Amino acid sequence: MAPRRTEAVHEDAQGIDARAPESVLRLLADAQVEAAGAVHAAIPEIAEAAETIAACLAAGGRLAYAAAGSSGLMALADALELPGTYGIPRERVHIMLAGGAEALVNLAGAPEDDAGQAVRDVQAAGLGAGDCLIAISASGSTPFAMGALEEARRRGAATIAIANNAGAPMFDIADTSVLLATPPEVVAGSTRMGAGTAQKIALNMMTTMAAIHLGHVHDGYMVNLFADNIKLRDRAARIVSAIAGCDAATAEELLEKCGGAVKVAILLAAGAASPAAANELLEEAGQKLRPALSKLEGSRGSRQ
Repeated sequence: MAPRRTEAVHEDAQGIDARAPESVLRLLADAQVEAAGAVHAAIPEIAEAAETIAACLAAGGRLAYAAAGSSGLMALADALELPGTYGIPRERVHIMLAGGAEALVNLAGAPEDDAGQAVRDVQAAGLGAGDCLIAISASGSTPFAMGALEEARRRGAATIAIANNAGAPMFDIADTSVLLATPPEVVAGSTRMGAGTAQKIALNMMTTMAAIHLGHVHDGYMVNLFADNIKLRDRAARIVSAIAGCDAATAEELLEKCGGAVKVAILLAAGAASPAAANELLEEAGQKLRPALSKLEGSRGSRQ
């Protein structure tokens, strides 16, 4: 493996402890922006990964994440928001974090070396053909992430590796490899900074694109959200109102009628005869709202 950029010393870090706070903070901010820019070069691989994720979820499979330390926290942040944002059932999203639940209060380093635990976690989750595992590691060689990848692949799951170093050993195992070539950290080796920022962006892009493939985004609106609080119920009504062109009160009534299903409420507003009819349209359209609306408009026009 090539020398790890994630462990290298940043060219502008010399004397950082003797500089004015504003100068240090400007350097830190600039480094974050530069790290974020590294994601652009990985867009083709992120697109490939998103297609894999969408295909697995569309066929009834599960999406799993495996990572340690800061990379694990980035995975956790992405995974936990998928049900609320895109309506992906919670039981279809699985998180394997080195150290388990204890890592959420004590992010110790030793568990990341336990490849055996990763293997047992994959086995306990029952991952296999039809499922997809994303493993994340800044170095690209973390034993926990490597162990999870190897076991998931052995069991027939689709595998995606995200790392910040070229030539990462993880890339030799995964079906899809995403290199986020971030520059050296201002604090050498502190990958919770630039590397973590790039990982979060890439994961967000990957799962958002997957959600678009699945039909969960329409004109920039999250049309498959799970509205389980006041804010999200209000958002759901505003989405229905904006897309269907109805007033807020009507949108709320329609959402109530269909149990909060945004796509169904939009189709009802557009003229679907019942929630069952709207669901049938969505089923025929692969859960995509745009073709369902087009089909509804076409059928209405043919009756006029």
